[in-house]
Amino acid sequence: MTIAPITLHQPRRLAVGAGTVGDVGGWAADAASALVIATPATTAFVERLRLSRRVDVFDAIAGEPDITTLGSALEAACRCRPDVIVGLGGGSVLDVAKLVAVLWDSQQSLADVAGPNRVAGRRTRLVQVATTAGTGSEAGIRSLITDPEKGSKIAVESPHMIADFAVLDPELTYSVPPAVTAATGIDAMAHCVEAFTNRRAHPMIDGFARMGFRLVGKYLARAVADGTDTEAREGMMLASFYGGICLGPVNTAAGHAIAYPLGTRLGLPHGLANAVIFPHVLAFNQQVAPVKTEEVAIALGLGTGLSSAELLEAARSLCGALGIEMSLSRHGAAEDDLLPYAREAHANRRLMDNNPADMSVEDVVGIYRAAF
Repeated sequence: MTIAPITLHQPRRLAVGAGTVGDVGGWAADAASALVIATPATTAFVERLRLSRRVDVFDAIAGEPDITTLGSALEAACRCRPDVIVGLGGGSVLDVAKLVAVLWDSQQSLADVAGPNRVAGRRTRLVQVATTAGTGSEAGIRSLITDPEKGSKIAVESPHMIADFAVLDPELTYSVPPAVTAATGIDAMAHCVEAFTNRRAHPMIDGFARMGFRLVGKYLARAVADGTDTEAREGMMLASFYGGICLGPVNTAAGHAIAYPLGTRLGLPHGLANAVIFPHVLAFNQQVAPVKTEEVAIALGLGTGLSSAELLEAARSLCGALGIEMSLSRHGAAEDDLLPYAREAHANRRLMDNNPADMSVEDVVGIYRAAF
């Protein structure tokens, strides 16, 4: 088998551990002004950054970010003209921070940079401080923004969006509720597993993926059971970070493609949508990726030598035991919507073409119905 070449991008500096959020102030000591992009909840952590100069905060980010939210954040940046931008939050916040860093002082618009490698290059220094363990956005070069008119995600990918400084401080995740901890943890695992079983899989990325899903198997249940378990929280932040590294050179596959309409159309949080879909795609892909799927199943404690039906049930049980509601109907999905969702997911060739097993529209409908 010929292994395709890859290019790996990582943050220029990474701090991991309890209390490391306080390192941001020293790193940015020469910045006359900073714009912190946050949510109303994560603004509570702004003082922990220890920024000593002028600090402006934009916290109007709730749920999945869309074009309007990005526009408001860009306006805030234009008003304060920051020397450094700090993303302080989960994946939605960090994705917006990346785009603000490259667009606020640029002649380019979101439409100009949509797609791979279209960012011109000039950007403001960027710090990414994760407050959840799921998307791994602090590690990567990709940002997703929802277009509410089209009901789809706009993907921007550029090495110019990599963080100058990324912080993984487990203390910032103590207050994340158990349900969110569980769903975002499964999302982190899905990043690793979908890259691991991917048609574009690469031995180097397989290493990061293995570290990621093994950490999830070891620590996710502990983090859900006790939110102040520092070791478990730090383990999950590392798993999320490794998953974020996997996204750049390899990316996800059918699992995320099938989950996206549940976010844009049904309004499910990204992590929850991926958690509902993950067991079904894992079992579907087992037929063409049996060895790697077996490795995943062992790492997650699902068992060995499982049939496809047994694997599906074990993975569903894992998610259910974490408190995740796995039924789409209980999340408000209507059966008549499943076919339109499936057509939209199937049309996402950016991800579907990465899947190890070919999927038809009927196959995708079957997954939605099984999850219904």
